[in-house]
Amino acid sequence: MQRKRMDSNGAYGILPEKAPLANPYVPFQPDDPPMYEPPKGLIRGTMYPGLDLPFKGMANKQEKADTPKTRLQTLGFALQELALYLDTHRDDSVALDMYRTYQKLYHNCMMEYSEGCRPINHGTPTEGEYRWLDDPWPWEYCANKEG
Repeated sequence: MQRKRMDSNGAYGILPEKAPLANPYVPFQPDDPPMYEPPKGLIRGTMYPGLDLPFKGMANKQEKADTPKTRLQTLGFALQELALYLDTHRDDSVALDMYRTYQKLYHNCMMEYSEGCRPINHGTPTEGEYRWLDDPWPWEYCANKEG
């Protein structure tokens, strides 16, 4: 028996009753894998060359401008990548030291950014007026464009 399925355009297609499920494969990382520098990792979507598997071979090689916002984004990305790695490699002391170093760098960068620009989130200590609702919003690209 076949069932009708609606696609994203609202059109119907046919899917066999016992269609096979997809079997994703994610390579397991070895201990102490090579790493990209954080700015390259941000662009490639991973800090680890062994996990850098571009879709259809199309790799993003564009570099981001070195701005306070980009530095903050890069450090946040590196922190998250290291946290994911440490979830499966908790005994890697080198990665843990790097993670702690990036935590400090991220905190300092966040405080510096919020002092010079605006709060990052509601947890960022601020002085004076309540400015959270002030424009521009982060997604307003033209208003937030940094030189």
